[in-house]
Amino acid sequence: MDFTPTEEQRAARALAAEVFGDLATPERLAALGTATDDALWKALCAAGLPGAAEETGLLGLVLMLEEQGRTTAQVPFAASCAYGLLAVRAHGTAEQRARLLPGLRDGTEVATGAFPRGGAPRVAARPAAGPDTGRARPADRTRLTGAVPVVPWLCAATLVLVPDAGRRLWLVRTGDPGVGVEPVATTAPWSAGRLTLDDAPAEPLGDGPAAHDDVLGAARTAFAGLQAGVCAGALARAVAHTTTREQFGRPLAANQGVQLRAAEAYMDTEAIRVTAYEAAWRRDAGLAAGPHALTAAWWASEAGKRVVHTGQHLHGGLGADLDHPVHRHFLWGRQLDAYLGAGAELLEELGALLTKEPEA
Repeated sequence: MDFTPTEEQRAARALAAEVFGDLATPERLAALGTATDDALWKALCAAGLPGAAEETGLLGLVLMLEEQGRTTAQVPFAASCAYGLLAVRAHGTAEQRARLLPGLRDGTEVATGAFPRGGAPRVAARPAAGPDTGRARPADRTRLTGAVPVVPWLCAATLVLVPDAGRRLWLVRTGDPGVGVEPVATTAPWSAGRLTLDDAPAEPLGDGPAAHDDVLGAARTAFAGLQAGVCAGALARAVAHTTTREQFGRPLAANQGVQLRAAEAYMDTEAIRVTAYEAAWRRDAGLAAGPHALTAAWWASEAGKRVVHTGQHLHGGLGADLDHPVHRHFLWGRQLDAYLGAGAELLEELGALLTKEPEA
């Protein structure tokens, strides 16, 4: 395997770094509060970065999401690409791709995924009442009922990808009758919400469990890449602080204990990055990537929280300041840890996957 980025992937990453670096400044982020940065989202879409994920693959998306994570920019980049653009491109019909992809590329459509933590289904699908004339679309004949307590970026989304109890995927529009969106507070400012479905219209996406598992694996990989960037940003801030802050006449970074903590955080960050790269590369290559996505998610969850704690700890008293930029990395790291799932849950799922008997 070769994780060396292609020329197109390097160009997309460099452009993402430029846009995020210019617009996702600590001052702008502080002024936003919990709101989505609409101006930044428009700038990303105008630069063609969501659409670039189609050309550069999941690995290209992971590289761009690392740059978002470094700045903790408040845009639904990971969710809309993983649950929307890449999902529709891979599993949508020709009609769905023609209808949905242009909006997902230019940002007029924003997608997210209502995948409950641990994969436990909470939504039931049933055929709609009334005769089937043969002219109605599947979306007109299917209704969903259920709820998902926390959906990332739901309050900014126009489309939600919802799995049902049979691991089939359904697309729901947030403005349709029977679709309820209630804002909820999370650790990080993600415009998250509670999704309720009461006989809500939906249209199918993909071929059932195979599409479900592919989309879930891609999303886990994407959010692991985002966590790699969050951790890299937290560590960069800690290094800058400890090399310039002096105590007893020498920089804090000269202390062996500080060096060891920073070194451990660096190794954890690299483990998150390389496992996310491997999972993304395998999916792009058409290879089985489910176990690798779970491995990346485990590292992002377990190691991610260690790194953001270290970043805050190495700032000393400044790390306790809720307005300090490093605190945003701490909040994002903990929210990604919660969203990806506890380490024990992920290991249990990985073990079940690895020991599953192959189907005859």
